[in-house]
Amino acid sequence: MNLKTLNNVYFIGIGGIGMSALARYFRFIGKNVAGYDKTETPLTLELSSLGIDVHFEDDIHSVPEKFYDTTNTLVIYTPAVPVDHSEYLYFLNRDFELKKRSEVLGLITKDSFCFAVAGTHGKTTTSCILAHLLKETNTSFTAFLGGISEDFNSNFVFEGTDYSVVEADEFDRSFLRLFPDVACVTSMDADHLDIYGDENELKKSFKEFTERIQPGGKLFVRKGLPLDGITYGIEDGSDFCIQNIRIEKGTYIFDIITTETILTEVKFNKPGRHNLLNGLVAFAMATQTGIAPSDLAKALETFKGVQRRFSYKIKRKDFIFIDDYAHHPTEIDAVYQAISEMHPGKKILAVFQPHLFSRTRDFADDFAKSLSQFDSILMLDIYPAREKPMAGITSEWLLEKIDHSKKKVLQKTNLIKEIKKQNPEILVTMGAGDIGLEITKLKTALENAD
Repeated sequence: MNLKTLNNVYFIGIGGIGMSALARYFRFIGKNVAGYDKTETPLTLELSSLGIDVHFEDDIHSVPEKFYDTTNTLVIYTPAVPVDHSEYLYFLNRDFELKKRSEVLGLITKDSFCFAVAGTHGKTTTSCILAHLLKETNTSFTAFLGGISEDFNSNFVFEGTDYSVVEADEFDRSFLRLFPDVACVTSMDADHLDIYGDENELKKSFKEFTERIQPGGKLFVRKGLPLDGITYGIEDGSDFCIQNIRIEKGTYIFDIITTETILTEVKFNKPGRHNLLNGLVAFAMATQTGIAPSDLAKALETFKGVQRRFSYKIKRKDFIFIDDYAHHPTEIDAVYQAISEMHPGKKILAVFQPHLFSRTRDFADDFAKSLSQFDSILMLDIYPAREKPMAGITSEWLLEKIDHSKKKVLQKTNLIKEIKKQNPEILVTMGAGDIGLEITKLKTALENAD
């Protein structure tokens, strides 16, 4: 099927962050776009505002009539869609062209110079920084992002077609559908063990991804990872290396040392050493366009951030509220490090919503260790996403493992009352589930607190 000549694109799971970026793209280039998702969210509302028909009941009769044309309709689905989904089965059992999101992303970006950002953590922030650097240096590019960039207020950016920026997602081995010219690997921590079985299989998949880099391409890897490439790191002698870090008024100021140049007094405003690393590898990748490193370094300073990636929702002298997507122990550790570095000595209340029963089970002891660093912990029920409950795997079970006296499980309806009761100096909310839909309510309630 020729993507340029088809008229209709139908999405099963259109509200996902990656799927919605593709939906925006096809709408942008003039295709008829519609789709199904399980629940209405801010993302689906935005798609509807663009004229995209979105419905929330798994019913083939809800699909607009024009999308029944088998010769002129592409059906894109996410791996999270259950195999017994009736719309999926309808299209599967007829002569429709069905493709996974990752496969379509590979087809769209194959003819451009493709930057692919891989890693179990840091993909979204790194991709958004890279897109920002390209925009600030007037470079022609299209970006498909895994989060809402605060610089673009979108997860899809069109500024031309010379380059493309994509997240190379390891879930379901999706990144093996891409054809990158320049790629990076930010991290390879064990995750998605429901897909891979064990950490070694995950690492094999990352190695296979790096072998998909096109002839003459480049691979950037965080120093210490078991991959051959151009290294980056902080004060560790990497090929691209940050040195002489200091903090002034919440801003990092540092030098970037490369094999060819030294850039001094570079500024970056996102807290956390993990974000410094994300900024550094985005900078390193962007140098492959031929843009002057000094211009890229200047653009780093104006990066605003990504929604739900260490996002300050309230920032007063007496109270700080931070929201983050962290849903893995390594990410929780990074959030704690960032808060401790930027706001030393403050008491921190952490609200955490575990994501997936399998991930909670596989990393329970690591979650307990990471969460025990905070001064107080409130835990919501596990967000199931694509999974069904597992016997014995509950938030109460996880909470028992945390060596801490100030901890409790509670429902979202009681969250505001409990936070006000504890009256923390710093509140941080973390999780990849529907906790993100609570943030606006929390902010409003806490801004208006007596």
